[in-house]
Amino acid sequence: ALALGKKLKWKNPYLGYNIKRNINSKEVAQHIVDNSYCGVANGRAEFGPRALGNRSLIADVRFDIQDTVNTIKRRQKYRPFAPAILEEFADEYFEGPMNEYMQFTSIAKHDYAPVTHVDGTARVQIVKKDCESVFRKVIEEYYERTGVPMLLNTSLNIRGEPMVNDRKDADRFELMYNVKVIS
Repeated sequence: ALALGKKLKWKNPYLGYNIKRNINSKEVAQHIVDNSYCGVANGRAEFGPRALGNRSLIADVRFDIQDTVNTIKRRQKYRPFAPAILEEFADEYFEGPMNEYMQFTSIAKHDYAPVTHVDGTARVQIVKKDCESVFRKVIEEYYERTGVPMLLNTSLNIRGEPMVNDRKDADRFELMYNVKVIS
């Protein structure tokens, strides 16, 4: 991209509003194990069309959670969700092109229905080892507890509403939709 004749360089997609709090990744992972889902609103918000872990509604892929998350988000029941997976496990669980921005469709090589489309594919989010989001640590902690290196990941918003941006939005989301939002 060019800006005033110079190349624009950026290290990551976390360019939005910053919720400056340190969250405990162990607490988030344990909440997922105990309650199946929660919201995460921490650090700088993602810039772009995908939730990448800083403003995400995440859920335990081991359970039939798709209908619950679609109900929370006020979406049709058939709508699929993306898996966010630790990069070192991606080829074990998926076949085909993948990247950190969910831009490609891959074939699922697992039985986790909440993150698999009806045609056996998934729009995979690779969470790289050098990911600057707390999301990497959350998935690592979840993996330590469950042996599963991925979570369901979707945007922390409701259909027709903007993404949760700041802590005030997170508090409102938590109150209105009865979803714990950790930030």
